[in-house]
Amino acid sequence: FLQNGLPSEQNRYVFNGDFVDRGKNSMEILIILFAFLLIYPNDLHLNRGNHEDYIMNLRYGFTREVSKKYKDHWKQILCLLRDVFSWLPLATIIDSKVLILHGGISDTTDLDFLNALERNKVRDHIHVRVILFSFENFAILDILWSDPRSQNGCTPNKCRGGGCYFGPDVTAKLFERYNLKMLIRSHEFKPEGYEISHDGKVITIFSASNYYEEGSNRGAYIKLNPELTPRFVQYQVSKHTRRQNLRERVGTIESSALKSLREKIYAHRSELTSAFAQYDVNGTGRISVNDWAAAMESVLQLELPWRMLRSQLAQMNPDGDVDFMSCFYDLKMSQPIKEAQPALAETLCRYRKDLEIIFNIIDKDHSGLISLEEFSQTWRLFTSHLGIDVQDDSIDKLVLSIDYNKDGHIDFNEFLEAFHVVHRLEKKAT
Repeated sequence: FLQNGLPSEQNRYVFNGDFVDRGKNSMEILIILFAFLLIYPNDLHLNRGNHEDYIMNLRYGFTREVSKKYKDHWKQILCLLRDVFSWLPLATIIDSKVLILHGGISDTTDLDFLNALERNKVRDHIHVRVILFSFENFAILDILWSDPRSQNGCTPNKCRGGGCYFGPDVTAKLFERYNLKMLIRSHEFKPEGYEISHDGKVITIFSASNYYEEGSNRGAYIKLNPELTPRFVQYQVSKHTRRQNLRERVGTIESSALKSLREKIYAHRSELTSAFAQYDVNGTGRISVNDWAAAMESVLQLELPWRMLRSQLAQMNPDGDVDFMSCFYDLKMSQPIKEAQPALAETLCRYRKDLEIIFNIIDKDHSGLISLEEFSQTWRLFTSHLGIDVQDDSIDKLVLSIDYNKDGHIDFNEFLEAFHVVHRLEKKAT
């Protein structure tokens, strides 16, 4: 949610099982997911995983977690969750083309049968080494426990004790029968957070980073555009961030506030430069602290203690005067764009709060991705409307620099990251 935004009608999610038995906060995760499911029942979907199962919870820790957190009512809560788990869908299909399920398929998988199945009546469907005799239970076993393999055919999954290993031919047969394009599944640890198999037809997505220990793997999720083309977003959670003490967290907040203030300063660079110049009658590039504070307040009108903030915003020379252009020196870019004209960078920074709206305007098909051509065309229109004279090659270079991973598209994270930083001014010789 931090990386990709909260669920909404415009930001739909499918979570693919194993919400519990994964760490010490399974109950909190369930509460968050169920709350969003109630708020957005048509926009957030929860598939059942092999760990949404009473017997698995006994073995892998969720039962113990609930008993410790809810000492008086833990049995009732587990009984209720046992029912809830049984009602969770076994699969989700997007646009009749993308099949999403937790484990995999077999050569007997029948989606019509699964759709008609009264799944809540098959509560404790599976467990390793448990002998099950009904066809319903075997069908659920395959969906929740199977894994893809490169060899053709369908063989018992002896490693897991349930489900099967299914090959490319099994996938192709199912795709032909139901006119599918892609199978997205989870269930297996992947060092990079995802893996593509069966000639691109099967995608494994594993979203838990640091699964074995911190640094052991990256997590990932998939974004699908309207053409159902997958795009992978990888990430890695840092335990260090979560363990910050109060002072460190306050420092983080202060740093964030200063960063926003610096961006606002740059957004009004032209007005500030003019205001500074009024006090700098001799053109030295330096003014008194009082004059600097007065200029800052007259332009930004934020009612801030500018004299106290001066040490973090501008440099002072040995004579006690402020080098007022140093307000802009620390606004570095992680990947500097010297080709971007200062007027353009200043304008973009000024309208930073509107960037999400602008992104959605550029993203005409609401796919969550902007093509480089779309971006260029829209920004040419935007700069023309604002009366900013920008060369075409300057915008082209800006566009290419925003596409950090060079995949030919700009997602919202890349779009925002591009404006966390702005064009660096070169110091003028004094």
